Amino acid sequence: MSQNAAATLAESGLPVSGSRSAAGQEKLFKQLANLADDSSRRNFLSQNQELLRPEIVSEIGDHVREQVRVDVQQALHLAEVALIIAQELDDKESLARALRAKANVLYTRGENASAVDLHEQAVALFEAVGKGNEAARTLSSSIQPLLLMGEYNQAFAAGDRARKIFEAEGNAWRLARLEINIGNIYYRQDRFAEALGCYERAYRGLLNQKDEEGIAAVLSNMATCHISLNAFPKALETYQQAREFCEQHGMPLLVTQADYNIAYLHYLRGEYSRAIEMLRATRVACKKVGDAYHLSLCNLDLAELYLELNLSSEAGELAQQGYEGFQKLSMGYESAKCLAFSAMAASQKGHAFEALELFSEARERFVKEKNQAWPSLIDLYRALVFFNEGRFFEAKRLCTEALESFQALGLSSKAAIAQLLMARIAMRMDQIDEASRHGEAALEKVAKLDAPVLTYQAHLLTGNIQLANGNQDEAYDSYQSARKALETLRSSLRGEELKIAFIKNRLEVYENLVELCLNRSPDRAGLEEAFAYVEQAKSRSLMNLFVNPAPALSAKEPGLSDLVRSIRDLREELNWYYNLIEREQLQPEAQSPDRIGALQMQARSREKELLRMLQEATEADADQAGLQTPTHLPVETIRAAIPADTLLVEYFRVRDRILVCLLGKETLEILPVTLETRVAGFLRLLQFQLSKFRLDRQYLEKFQDSLVRATQAHLKELYDELVAPFQERLKAGHLVFVPHGLLHYVPFHALFDGQGHLIDRHTVSYSPSASIYALCQTRSANVSGQSLVLGIPDPQAPAISEEVQALASVLPQPKVFVGREASEEILRSKGPVSQFIHIATHGHFRQDNPMFSSIRLGNSFLSLYDLYQLKLPVELMTLSGCSTGLNVVAAGDELIGLARGLLHAGAQSLVLSLWDVHDRSTAEYMRAFYGFLQQGKSKAEALREAMLKLRASYPHPYQWAPFILIGKA
Repeated sequence: MSQNAAATLAESGLPVSGSRSAAGQEKLFKQLANLADDSSRRNFLSQNQELLRPEIVSEIGDHVREQVRVDVQQALHLAEVALIIAQELDDKESLARALRAKANVLYTRGENASAVDLHEQAVALFEAVGKGNEAARTLSSSIQPLLLMGEYNQAFAAGDRARKIFEAEGNAWRLARLEINIGNIYYRQDRFAEALGCYERAYRGLLNQKDEEGIAAVLSNMATCHISLNAFPKALETYQQAREFCEQHGMPLLVTQADYNIAYLHYLRGEYSRAIEMLRATRVACKKVGDAYHLSLCNLDLAELYLELNLSSEAGELAQQGYEGFQKLSMGYESAKCLAFSAMAASQKGHAFEALELFSEARERFVKEKNQAWPSLIDLYRALVFFNEGRFFEAKRLCTEALESFQALGLSSKAAIAQLLMARIAMRMDQIDEASRHGEAALEKVAKLDAPVLTYQAHLLTGNIQLANGNQDEAYDSYQSARKALETLRSSLRGEELKIAFIKNRLEVYENLVELCLNRSPDRAGLEEAFAYVEQAKSRSLMNLFVNPAPALSAKEPGLSDLVRSIRDLREELNWYYNLIEREQLQPEAQSPDRIGALQMQARSREKELLRMLQEATEADADQAGLQTPTHLPVETIRAAIPADTLLVEYFRVRDRILVCLLGKETLEILPVTLETRVAGFLRLLQFQLSKFRLDRQYLEKFQDSLVRATQAHLKELYDELVAPFQERLKAGHLVFVPHGLLHYVPFHALFDGQGHLIDRHTVSYSPSASIYALCQTRSANVSGQSLVLGIPDPQAPAISEEVQALASVLPQPKVFVGREASEEILRSKGPVSQFIHIATHGHFRQDNPMFSSIRLGNSFLSLYDLYQLKLPVELMTLSGCSTGLNVVAAGDELIGLARGLLHAGAQSLVLSLWDVHDRSTAEYMRAFYGFLQQGKSKAEALREAMLKLRASYPHPYQWAPFILIGKA
């Protein structure tokens, strides 16, 4: 949020001269505004000597005041012309007016020091010629750049001088304008009630004067005050009122400012999708109207949001743009924040050296700004970078300093994080006693906080310390406490993206529990408990969305109970207070302990109220409010859903070791298989072979046989690691592979044993977890209806048109839409009543943050966010495009990608691709697959038959093995 209340714009000058028509005057101003340098200006004036008059300077000054709201650059050009005319006239009053006009433009551009200097020159000139009224107006205008520079005493002095003059004149309008700027000084000093009083007096005065410009500014300031006084609804209402007013009265610059502040309000409330959408739009508008300050703020806030969303590259780029903008505006605190965000982005990308350099530079700037909290926060970030680099002594020194500072500043949650990092450092340095002390201190701190993330981390660390001391039972108890804290983290969609990036070791507690169960009691009960933890670890968020779909991001739908609405409102209010507390702790000026304490009291009050409401809520209420807890199915329920002649092959990684769980109708075995590092190497070699299909056709045809042999060799290596250790146990006809970690990228159906591929002996399907597989078996879907076929051909995939037309002759009741007609609107309207949906298009998979993965439609890109809002209860949905089945390997949130959104939308089964598919072979593949399906074969059988048929013409696995079946087989 902009830290400064909006200022009044420049004061109005003398009446417009009647010597020219309005149209003629407008034409002249346009000519003058297009003169981009002093040479062209002087040349123009030498040819138009009639312009060298004092009244022309006054008219230009008036027009500058209006133009600065529309186009800052043109306003500056006009002010420069006025300055040249005044200098040519050698007239002090004209020079003062020109200096004031330029000062007001420079303030709008953020050049505050230069603006103050010009204001002072103008005041002195007005006083020298006895124009006290003009001197007072200039003093009033100088207040805003003065307060932005932190010169509060000088700003108050300028206001007092101006007030005396206006009161002596009885000038109510000027006094109302002055009230706005005096209110801004109070606001910067956190005297919000006094500031709001000034704004309200100004608003009443300006309404009487019908001052549109002043009304727009004061409305924005009142909204900013409401934010600081924690009145969110009033703030939003006032900003929207200001926006409508500015739009109606042709003030695009103030419209962008209102849009920025509305966007930030949504961010503070936790409405991230809405905030990003508005901030992006406001960036474009700021560029258009030349609002450098709010453009830089948009870049800063988007960078912060993208860091939370794990979009490191975008965050770094935006932070750099924000830094450059704030540097030009001479805004030290904001520049330092941008540098800190750039450092965080570099750290997320693993660029430790770059991150440390940027952190050091940011820290120096925060110290120069006399900020108390940020230097210590940066020390904590630097300590984490050093820790990850194995530089434990440097990490420990920085972390110790940060901890002492957080304790002195009363930042409890930050101090708890520092204690946790100190304990981890001590663990890595084999200082178990010291680790235990820090762990106990962290537990003591988090016990006083409503912070399940920190509670989880503290109990997990305590369990690790107990295990290091050989206390398995105590470690087990601590891990159970950690697991319970983790399960309290709600996975409504609003927090989904944060979870992907936030806790990188969320799987650790499940890994430790699995290992402990297998070591302590490797009997049937121990195996089933270990399997339960494997399931809890997998797709926790997906499971919630699958069973209890989360509400839309801005859900205000009818039919909700008052209790559900109150729960949602309270959750948003808590986001609001937590963000305001954080903002207050890290603000540019010294902290206000009283204000932080008041905010914390408000937050605690709402937390208690939320707990009371949750106790009253029914299960249905909790589901509607998005407060469902993670779910997994008992092993008996999963077994009951497994069809005859089917075996679930579920992998799980415990640190570097890969285990396999073999679950049948009556059996459960958990066996060690291999090391992840070995699999990673063989998988890279396989992916390298597949990538060769991006080369030219002549190369592929010439070396086809050797390419097939090389690929089969790598598929054999993967078979030997992942299947051979238990191949004699694969007695079932159908295998359901449940991958984990990087195994999501393994085409298990194509693995080669030296004689044949796995698909030659078994039908194969996939699932994100055993629980999801079981639910897919009983999920209701449209068993009749039309077949919706959407095709979006492009130069890289010209055969898509041929593919969709061929499918129209195979699928029942086909509805085919191609190109721009294959739109999101068609999918939304016809998808819910379809039995089959086939989309032939490109998928855009985001490895850095799969929440932003998308598929291309005729007129838009359909993102994962959009998929969450769709209702598609289809029997089968197929995406025959590039990498539509890929999923990021995210700790604790398996299968985050397009498959996640499609399962949430209601699809019973999915057919997706693991890599960029071959255009021509895909058309043949899909024709064969749907043909076998219409002959009555199961989905798994149809997919297998299509693979075998295609392999006769296209022997390379790249062409015949890209597609996988997920869900009901």
